Amino acid sequence: MGQTARVSAFAWTAAVSLAAWLWLLLCQGFFWRTDVRLPPRREPAAWPDVCVVVPARDEADVLPLSLPSLLAQDYPGRAEVFLVDDGSTDGTGELARELAARGGGLPLTVSSPGGEPPAGWTGKLWALRHGIALARARGPEYLLLTDADIAHEPDSLRLLVAAARTGGFDVVSQMARLRVASLWERLVVPAFVYFFAQLYPFRRIGRRGSRTAAAAGGCVLLRADTAAKARVPDAIRHAVIDDVALARAVKGGGGHIWLGLADRVDSVRPYPRLRDLWRMVSRSAYAQLRHNPLLLLGTAAGLALVYLVPPAAVPAGLVTGDAPAVLLGVAAWLVMTATYLPMLRYYRQPLWLAPLLPFTAFLYLLMTVDSAVQHYRGRGAAWKGRTYTRPGTVADEG
Repeated sequence: MGQTARVSAFAWTAAVSLAAWLWLLLCQGFFWRTDVRLPPRREPAAWPDVCVVVPARDEADVLPLSLPSLLAQDYPGRAEVFLVDDGSTDGTGELARELAARGGGLPLTVSSPGGEPPAGWTGKLWALRHGIALARARGPEYLLLTDADIAHEPDSLRLLVAAARTGGFDVVSQMARLRVASLWERLVVPAFVYFFAQLYPFRRIGRRGSRTAAAAGGCVLLRADTAAKARVPDAIRHAVIDDVALARAVKGGGGHIWLGLADRVDSVRPYPRLRDLWRMVSRSAYAQLRHNPLLLLGTAAGLALVYLVPPAAVPAGLVTGDAPAVLLGVAAWLVMTATYLPMLRYYRQPLWLAPLLPFTAFLYLLMTVDSAVQHYRGRGAAWKGRTYTRPGTVADEG
């Protein structure tokens, strides 16, 4: 009798997991599709002025791969680049000037806000505030906020502006294609973007009237007057995740946002080891949950039900002779695998990685728990030599 109840529990739990996957497949904005790309290009009659703002802190390793691509933008209008050296100790500012002198291209201004950020400000947002203030003195129509580890193809700015101008968007943001080279990057990076899209389906973000708002901080083209109206970055200076906070501020003011996957914008930052990726995720995972232990418990339970139950139900059902548990577990695992295939294709990765998504989800669960543990130990989120210990002062610093 006890074994029968246990078998029934396996089957019931697997059925709930399958139902959850069918709902995600059909009702969560088709998050698994990867065809949300920049709208078809229609060049505007006149090209507006654009200022590019790049916050940078200790980025000498990646700057030679990224900054020249910005300076080499083939943009028909007036554009210039402002790199804000946020207290670097590795010669980031000097290297930026040297790269500009070597290659020419768009004008480059290297500046620094000086000192540490005031209380209540994260480093990246304080640097952005300084850079945006310098840019506004030029009177641009658009601001391109891009991280120091992001490389742009020569026509990137042109395509972004064309999409924003002709599409009537206040924000056009692209999720840069992250580096995928090492084994751990292959396992973790595509899933990172997959999970992000699951939380913030791109199609819903671009729909007028939708409450879903998000952006990708590595590449955000923003109307300057929209930024002023939304009081960006001052209004989000204490933001947990700055790109999502920016999008919410803009959308809350009636702005129109577009977010999609990039074809011509790439991150050059390597995360070759598991501990590198672990740090990337865990530094802000608990902040994403608003430092709420109940949300942490709910997230852990949800991840377990959706991602871990299907592969667990199969061997459990085989051992106990519970055929329904096996069939339901296999069905849920198949749906999960099918939704992950488009992201693996986008990242040009072998499709045999798709059934391993439960393992990657388990890693993300551990990273999230570790993020909470570090928070309660008073270590907060540490990045580039700074530690944010209080809720509301943790940010994604790129």
